[in-house]
Amino acid sequence: MELRYNAVIFDMDGTVLDTGGDLTDSLNWALAQTGHNSCYTKAMVTTFFGSGVAVAVTRALACEMGVGPDRLLEIGLEGDTITPKVKEHFGEEEIDRLYQVFKSYYPSHCAIKTGPYPGIPDLIRDLKDAGVKTAVVSNKLDEAVGKLAADYFKGLFDVAIGEKPSVRRKPAPDMTDKALKELGVDRSHAVYVGDSEIDLLTARNAGTDCISVDWGFRPRKFLEKKAREFMQTGGGLTIRLVHEPAEIAELVGLAR
Repeated sequence: MELRYNAVIFDMDGTVLDTGGDLTDSLNWALAQTGHNSCYTKAMVTTFFGSGVAVAVTRALACEMGVGPDRLLEIGLEGDTITPKVKEHFGEEEIDRLYQVFKSYYPSHCAIKTGPYPGIPDLIRDLKDAGVKTAVVSNKLDEAVGKLAADYFKGLFDVAIGEKPSVRRKPAPDMTDKALKELGVDRSHAVYVGDSEIDLLTARNAGTDCISVDWGFRPRKFLEKKAREFMQTGGGLTIRLVHEPAEIAELVGLAR
């Protein structure tokens, strides 16, 4: 068996764990506590997340202002013109208040409806058995990442990194660079696995290959479109889109 990669770095939300139910309940609770619209569905809330909590709450408030779903993903990316309007409308203090309310509530309510996607624990176990190093790198709050990794993947991740003030969040490469350093693996021998446009950007910025999964928070057609855009812009990014965990094992080089 010849391995193509010595390390696999996973995103968490929408990639290894279906966290949508708890994110929805927690965000709606925080919105209700702060006097905002609080009846968002899971399908809507999963589009809010991917770039960290601050961006998620900004997207929720943008919805309250009437910003359409087709523009929400612009928030938090380069060229974002919506966040300044949200700040002007609600005030930065209100955005921070909502952020703090969510931050205080979610870690103790993050494992009620959450669970691993089918086949993911077996995949990570097979990778470990084959000598592949594994990590999870997420824009989730670091406290929640540590808790969920321990609850659902005890002993399976060599490194678990979440959002901290001291490290720039994805799509900046800092969190992935930190994981690679702790794993002791060069980026040329690592692949990043995620379910969103943020993960594609993260892989490109970190200089790793990317495997994009279609069972998470973004639909397959959206991922296909983004992958084409990334491939056309060059930069040497290798992207593969998969439908089930077994395909990841095959791409890494594990015998089926």
